[in-house]
Amino acid sequence: MFLHCGNFQFDLSRPLVMGIVNVTPDSFSDGGQHFQRDAALAHAQQLIAEGADIIDIGGESTRPGAQPIGVQEELDRVLPIIEGLRGAPVPISIDTCKPQVMQAAIAADVQMVNDINALQDAAAMNAVATGNVAVCLMHKQGNPQTMQTQPHYQNVVAEVGEFLRERIAAAEAAGIRREHIVIDPGFGFGKTLAHNLDLLRRLDKLRELGVPVLAGLSRKSMLGALTGREAGDRVAASVAAALIAVQNGASIVRVHDVRETVDALKIWNAVKL
Repeated sequence: MFLHCGNFQFDLSRPLVMGIVNVTPDSFSDGGQHFQRDAALAHAQQLIAEGADIIDIGGESTRPGAQPIGVQEELDRVLPIIEGLRGAPVPISIDTCKPQVMQAAIAADVQMVNDINALQDAAAMNAVATGNVAVCLMHKQGNPQTMQTQPHYQNVVAEVGEFLRERIAAAEAAGIRREHIVIDPGFGFGKTLAHNLDLLRRLDKLRELGVPVLAGLSRKSMLGALTGREAGDRVAASVAAALIAVQNGASIVRVHDVRETVDALKIWNAVKL
């Protein structure tokens, strides 16, 4: 299986690590730490040095209860970082659901769009389809303001899988090539702890959809619920979750703690081979 991100091509015989750079004051784990341009750029460069295969830049928090921001505010946060990373040795991804931000980021040379709305906005679909970039299509139930109020599924794996199947088909119908598509079950986005664990346990069912699976478990509240630790103290739990995700079929793990995850995956790869 291969993934094409603009001019970059990955052989997914080994799992990829996507490093998170949140240019926000209110993200659940690292809000405010990299809000200034220089701090965000330094953090991105550090993650690349630690072995990140992709850098994912987000300017709007999507944690449970987060309030949306305007297009211009998001652009003001992310574009200086994207421009500062132009020519980086790894692909740059923009984590946004706004078509205007996608268009501006693609024009500024990002190679991937990470959309929690899975391109359900027609303008977002068009921006990606005409941009020759990769895309991550994520499942969520509800919106960040309300999604954790009372999530409910009859069969979470089947329902998430069917949604993602439909979004893959829609993306392909719009002209997005399959080798540009990644899917994400959306851990914590309208899911209880039991839902999240069921999805993690059965990630192989999503892999059957024929495109790479991305797992974003890093420092999330489900790990806090299991360990009793605050977000900043969930490194070990996050690495364990990333390893389990890869073992169960994930091709990409989206993480805050790149160095630790890269080291753990090196051991996993050596044993697997």
